[in-house]
Amino acid sequence: MTRNFAFTFSAVLLITIGVLVGLNIKGSLPSDSAARREANLNKIQEVIRLVSANYFEVVNTEKMVDDAIEGMLRGLDPHTFYITAEDMRAVNEQMQGSFQGIGIEFNIVEDTIYVVSPITGGPSDRLGIQAGDRIVKIEGQNVAGIGITNNDVMKKLRGAKGSRVRVSIRRTGFKDLIDYEIVRDDIPFLSVDYSFMVDKETGYIRVARFAETTIREFTDHLNRLKAQGMQNLILDLRNNPGGYLDRAKTMADMFLGDNKLIVYTQGRIPSSNQRYETSPIIKDFEQGGLVILINQGSASASEIVSGAVQDWDRGLIIGSRSFGKGLVQQQYPLADGSAIRVVISRYYTPSGRCIQKPYDKDSKNYDLEIIDRYESGELFDASKIKFPDSLKYTTNAGRTVYGGGGIMPDIFIPADTTGNSRYLTDLIAKGLIRTFALRYAEKHPEVKSRYRDGFEFSQKFQVTKELIDELVAFAAEKGVPYVAADYKNSEKYIHNNLKALIGRAYYNDDGFYPVTLSIDNAFQKALEMMPAARRLERTGKFKVKD
Repeated sequence: MTRNFAFTFSAVLLITIGVLVGLNIKGSLPSDSAARREANLNKIQEVIRLVSANYFEVVNTEKMVDDAIEGMLRGLDPHTFYITAEDMRAVNEQMQGSFQGIGIEFNIVEDTIYVVSPITGGPSDRLGIQAGDRIVKIEGQNVAGIGITNNDVMKKLRGAKGSRVRVSIRRTGFKDLIDYEIVRDDIPFLSVDYSFMVDKETGYIRVARFAETTIREFTDHLNRLKAQGMQNLILDLRNNPGGYLDRAKTMADMFLGDNKLIVYTQGRIPSSNQRYETSPIIKDFEQGGLVILINQGSASASEIVSGAVQDWDRGLIIGSRSFGKGLVQQQYPLADGSAIRVVISRYYTPSGRCIQKPYDKDSKNYDLEIIDRYESGELFDASKIKFPDSLKYTTNAGRTVYGGGGIMPDIFIPADTTGNSRYLTDLIAKGLIRTFALRYAEKHPEVKSRYRDGFEFSQKFQVTKELIDELVAFAAEKGVPYVAADYKNSEKYIHNNLKALIGRAYYNDDGFYPVTLSIDNAFQKALEMMPAARRLERTGKFKVKD
């Protein structure tokens, strides 16, 4: 199993739509001369024949072929890889059925399971498992450094709804392992997670991935908000790993005027060179303030939308530097049910930027680069990000943007770790805040009747000292003793998490997202900068201190 396949091989889904962009390009792959190709094939066959005949033990020739294919693709780039027939069967099972599990995308790097991203709304996401976490134990057994495969991880982490699995995680910045008991659940499949009206004029839509139904879902949410008077939009693409290029093209088209280039691709074969422009038919939200939120987990299709909006000065991009996935893959099935995914081109934003981050063929550093951003301080200080002048480009209005490593936002929001503490981590990891919130909602059904809806709850419900005292006592009974210094440091986040989970118990997501966003620095900055986004849309001009 290649380490690259693991990057898009989620524990529960997102096989065809991870951090790749899928083009529907027909045609055959170019090749060397027929004579050279025949000689190379004969060479491989000869090696297999010689080893099978002479090796001191019986060999598995099927595995030898799989290993050979993996090896020949590994040296090309980080996103060209082989999928065995066994793994393709797992892919097809996932694409055809409903899935239950812990809800993560993972990658195996240097024999360690890295969480690429928790699936929004899934069990791991609800418990606070984060991108970059390393799973080192499952059910108390070490899983690091033992040669674990993707199939092994799937078997250990997938399971029936309601069943439990214990994992131990190593997290950057924490000395000790963090233990989680995860209750497996149905994994959400909607690509548009949530939307609501923030105020009388501003709507918010969170898009988790670019899947087959994304445009239909997004249009439904957009039309519902417009019917409520929406004139400005905050589009949240944070931790969106991407997906189908045509869905990204259509979403960007909704925001841009006629005859504008959205993205173009360039490769070695003619069929991989494509230009995607706006259609005069699509006019869903071409006017009004637009802010897009991105972070290091926003990749491929998310970067296409963000890059087009930024290059045409249509809206503001706020957050942290995006992932940097600018390679286009095509999947080719093989006769035995296996498949290869081949990078056939690079994609470029309208200004000419290729935002693919640097890679050294199969270098492990590519997979670990997201963690390097944390350790280098980039996530906390934009000055740590260095773009060479040779990759400087300009937007339609002349603003400077850069290629060569993701989309750099117009306004950088540093990661906020000031409220972190072991006490908060233990409360969340052991599910104590969530359990307490559910019990509170069961004991106090009358609270729900006090508010019209989840949004009013988010505005008016107060987390009292008495309620916190009850939570603290409950946690102590469950083995998490109160730590005064930790509580003081994390007070805002404990209050917010408790309120959000009580709100979810009463009103589902309508009582959850408005609460969590109330202390979300990037979201709050988006609201603050909406007047500047409107001016940018009208004039093409923007300054950071607008």
